[in-house]
Amino acid sequence: MELLEIKRLAPGAREDELQRIGRLVLAPGQDIYVGDAGEMTARALGIDARHPFSIVAGQETVGVGTLHVGAATDAGWPDDDGAVLLRGVLIDSSHQGLGYGTMAARTAVVLAADLAHQLDLAATGVVLDVNELNLAGIKAYERAGYADRGQFLGGRSGPQRTMFAPFRDRPVNFH
Repeated sequence: MELLEIKRLAPGAREDELQRIGRLVLAPGQDIYVGDAGEMTARALGIDARHPFSIVAGQETVGVGTLHVGAATDAGWPDDDGAVLLRGVLIDSSHQGLGYGTMAARTAVVLAADLAHQLDLAATGVVLDVNELNLAGIKAYERAGYADRGQFLGGRSGPQRTMFAPFRDRPVNFH
């Protein structure tokens, strides 16, 4: 499994990948947690601070997510720059329960650390918010090394848990 940075793809390859992303399917009831994969990714590509990625297993796109710099307060973090926000993670319904979410969340920390280094950011880790009712998501993030940092009531779909995973090569900024 690998994370494919969509902004780094050549234009033709990017269009092909966007078509694959557009075919990802949510499981019933997940639309309250995350939006349409194709729309989210296309929107992210138009915003400099957002860095969308595909989750690829073998030759197949099985999911998508976005790293968003300067937006950590969107997940209940006390400041925007102390962490890179992981948002919009979606695993295709036919690939859920196979560990792709956990692997992607773990790999996203490495990708975010590289991004923070490239952009000379003060971030010390990755933050996300996950709906309190999304128990499978919470467990996947915990398995990936994210720690629950408390409840966040600013989400669009009810109470959230703010979770954080530190970069391994940087000091942790505890709030």
